[in-house]
Amino acid sequence: MLTVNRLNQAEAKLIIEGAVDKAKSLGVPMCISVVDESGSLIAFERMDGGKIHSITLSHDKAFTAASARKATHEVNQACVPGHDNHLFGIHTAMGGRFCIVGGGLPITFDGKVIGGIGVSSGAPAQDLDCAQAGVDTFNQFASQ
Repeated sequence: MLTVNRLNQAEAKLIIEGAVDKAKSLGVPMCISVVDESGSLIAFERMDGGKIHSITLSHDKAFTAASARKATHEVNQACVPGHDNHLFGIHTAMGGRFCIVGGGLPITFDGKVIGGIGVSSGAPAQDLDCAQAGVDTFNQFASQ
């Protein structure tokens, strides 16, 4: 039998609040998805003005970060043709759902991935900043 730590609804909403606060400070309305360790959606928010296509992209980024147990921008770097990891083409996996655009981060607790956050609507660096703010908010809460 496995014992699995999993984000709950209150924690997912807290993570989204941290990302929303950062998005507001940047002046970029975002779509934010939080998933469990298997990539299944727990919570989602589309800020007023968040891009339509970013609904799906944010979920795919969160799914990728949780399932790959790695940030999407790190997966991107490993996908460069000729890279030693030979991961070129991984972005076509899972019916194109495996997203290698920056803005997806795994969420960890006690050294294990328990979920992921994906943020989309800004530039990849802005998406990543908002995702990191969500993770940081969770980490502050979890350390109490």
